[in-house]
Amino acid sequence: MEDRLRKIRLLLLDVDGVLTDGRIIINDRGEETKAFHVRDGHGMKLLQRSGVRIGIITGRQSRVVAHRMRELGVDLVVQGSKNKLLPFRRILEQEGLGEDEVAYVGDDLVDLPILRRVGFAATVADACEDLVSHVHYVASRRGGDGAVREICEMILKARGDWEEVTARYWQD
Repeated sequence: MEDRLRKIRLLLLDVDGVLTDGRIIINDRGEETKAFHVRDGHGMKLLQRSGVRIGIITGRQSRVVAHRMRELGVDLVVQGSKNKLLPFRRILEQEGLGEDEVAYVGDDLVDLPILRRVGFAATVADACEDLVSHVHYVASRRGGDGAVREICEMILKARGDWEEVTARYWQD
């Protein structure tokens, strides 16, 4: 697994069930709300500091997601994609990357076509049971509860970047 993680130059994420707990909250005005875990966001920022790009591919369209990704400086954002494999291929071509240089975190069957192709495939602890046999890693945390942070740390440590990107926090 370490060899796979060392090659990663791009982390792609699903949103609902990975960056969130999978619940979709719609208020009486029809506005959608999602809760994101702050540690997932910090893990993404740490990974970006090491030079790893981050992107999302999600089947739903949401202003909340667009806003959160802007906050995190994530510019590879594909929303409303029913066939996630198409934007995945476009992103690889655009970024000049091979499949083995990509990590993907998904939680349901729609993520399977990408999970079966990437260099490092991961899912969250509460993922669809059918995915488990198709991934390299199942996070110990649930979607929306730090699973993405866990995976970001794994990538950083395998690449030897952890100490450098966290050095400022250890200084007095």
